Amino acid sequence: MHNKDMKIVMKRLEEHFYSVKTPIVDLIQAKTKDPFRVLVATILSARTKDESTAKVVNELFTKVQKADDLDKLSSSELDRIIYTTGFHNAKTKHLKELPRVLREEFGGEVPSEIDDLLKLPGVGRKTANLVRAVAFSLPAICVDIHVHRICNRWGYIKTKTPLESEMALRAKLPTQYWLKINSYVVAFGQNLCKPRKPSCDRCPIYDYCKRIGV
Repeated sequence: MHNKDMKIVMKRLEEHFYSVKTPIVDLIQAKTKDPFRVLVATILSARTKDESTAKVVNELFTKVQKADDLDKLSSSELDRIIYTTGFHNAKTKHLKELPRVLREEFGGEVPSEIDDLLKLPGVGRKTANLVRAVAFSLPAICVDIHVHRICNRWGYIKTKTPLESEMALRAKLPTQYWLKINSYVVAFGQNLCKPRKPSCDRCPIYDYCKRIGV
């Protein structure tokens, strides 16, 4: 797969995206672009199925509308709400620390720069890029396991880690696709291009994929 193919590939992935269930962070974006809510939803979504994240986020946001509201919840109450998410104990700790860090470092506002977002508790490169892209509509490439795996399966990049994939995509992928590649590829990976037994017979971009490792 080459850059000359990307216009058609992304168009077909877009059509597939709108035909299937939307990933959780895109659902949050559809409801609000509030940076704080996008940040919290993204932190909670890590290692958690979208269905569980959606239920947790809906309950949490009835009690928490801004960072200071997290201070009003006890750790035990917060942990009860987010219990069904992966690594809930660590996420409870991170979310309880978040208001203080935002106040002390960023005047109470969620920052938009990657290096600043990485200073927040519970935020790694995937979360930072996703918040930058979804909440601020700024150039960012969010690379999760789906994007890393599938872009290598296509033969578009050749990397060993998500970080290597992010750097390779930053260098190669045309910038007009940066904001959407995560949404489209995650939906594609969850529904068709699965790690084992991908549905190549139903793949909309079969003729562009090198199927490396399949």
